[in-house]
Amino acid sequence: MGENAKSKTHKTHGLIHYANGPSLEEINGTVKVPKGKGFWRTLFAYSGPGALVAVGYMDPGNWSTSITGGQNFQYLLMSTILISSLIAMLLQYMAAKLGIVSQMDLAQAIRARTSKSLGFVLWIMTELAIMATDIAEVIGAAIALYLLFHIPLVIAVFITVFDVLLLLLLTKIGFRKIEAIVVALILVILFVFVYQVALSDPNWSGVIMGLVPSAKAFSTSGAVNGITPLSGSLGIIGATVMPHNLYLHSAISQTRQIDHNDEEDVAQTVRFSAWDSNIQLTAAFFVNALLLIMGVAVFKSGAVKDPSFFGLFAALSDTSTLSNGILISVAKTGILSTLFAVALLASGQNSTITGTLTGQVIMEGFVHMKMPLWLRRLVTRLISVIPVLICVAMTSGKSAIAEHQALNTLMNNSQVFLAFALPFSMLPLLMFTDSSLEMGQRFKNSMWVKILGWLSVIGLTFLNLLGMPDSIAAFFGDNASKSELALAHGIAYLLILAILALLAWTIIEILKGNKRYASQQLELNN
Repeated sequence: MGENAKSKTHKTHGLIHYANGPSLEEINGTVKVPKGKGFWRTLFAYSGPGALVAVGYMDPGNWSTSITGGQNFQYLLMSTILISSLIAMLLQYMAAKLGIVSQMDLAQAIRARTSKSLGFVLWIMTELAIMATDIAEVIGAAIALYLLFHIPLVIAVFITVFDVLLLLLLTKIGFRKIEAIVVALILVILFVFVYQVALSDPNWSGVIMGLVPSAKAFSTSGAVNGITPLSGSLGIIGATVMPHNLYLHSAISQTRQIDHNDEEDVAQTVRFSAWDSNIQLTAAFFVNALLLIMGVAVFKSGAVKDPSFFGLFAALSDTSTLSNGILISVAKTGILSTLFAVALLASGQNSTITGTLTGQVIMEGFVHMKMPLWLRRLVTRLISVIPVLICVAMTSGKSAIAEHQALNTLMNNSQVFLAFALPFSMLPLLMFTDSSLEMGQRFKNSMWVKILGWLSVIGLTFLNLLGMPDSIAAFFGDNASKSELALAHGIAYLLILAILALLAWTIIEILKGNKRYASQQLELNN
């Protein structure tokens, strides 16, 4: 198995420490699991990390893509949500397995096989991806506070900074309770959308037919409201599979107590972690599917002109946009729109917990630097708040619609970094888990996992790069000139070349690192 990160070395310099110990050391191996008990009791003990991972698949960034996909293409893109969820299950299984078997998280594994300079580059890139995700969370939470309590947006944005106090509280109560809180918030989100979709009485045969993959879902023709099925699918895929989840799962899968000298104990942990992950990601699939069904069945076709959170909130209380009499009568009470805002707030708070843990994982893994979780959260959130405040300030003298559209555009544009960073987590993960050097003969990927893994990684990387020109063009707004579009495409192609070059660098260094480690193992055995 791969060399692990269990050597404890800490040098204290004020709040920042040098760290090269176990992943998330404070919670590593702290959760006891029963031995020789029944399936359900054992599964319950292992359940929790999957919920923290699933949060990333139902964060505010997913909402508008799924609802807009339903508004524009009915149930056509249901298959895209299904495929994305199945790929997510495969990748998260590999991430959890890497952490459990090698006792390294993904960042530590990459750093152990690559140079310091490449580790620093990948750290910065992943930090930008986390901050891009955080921008969506800031916007979602601030808008929820504005909608629920009529707090001015600027003040609401600043209030989101104080969720660091929530994190401080959570760090005192133990990791198992954090998992329980996250599950409770997921259930709140799920309940809200089940309730709203149930009232809408959707066409269930259309929903089921939509789950069948179709080439139409990736068509470049048949644009609706300026969006083709391909760009709608790319939006859903980009908002679904996110790089930070792979780092997070490889770390928190190590929170259970494992006897690594007992191969059967390791195998049990891998098996039940996969169950936990797949159950929670199935819940995330239902949330995203319900969001798309909302776009089709809750609202009249084409009724939602503003896909931002403001527009969706308003549409849920506007009787002229809703599809049937039951929804209209309930909407008059304000319950539909209020529940939507509550679910939005729950989603933002869930992401606060997971985003901070992931930030600590990559900082320790890539650059061996550690700071308290509250400080880590404060720094990341303050940086993420800046573009949101600039966006609010720039539209302060304009109409409310202009402000809403600007915030929605900022949130969508921030997701570009996710497309940029995703291959650099997926490809190393697949290389490590394919290797008997890292995983041992028993735990390396089986042939079918390897085949599906490579198809998923190559497919997702291709689709993300394919969508890059349109993503960069979105920075110039809806009415970009020909010269601006040419510039956007030029920037996109340069970025694609940079990604491919950096991927080649990463692959070469990992292969060299594996050869070096294999020769060291051979010398030790001789």
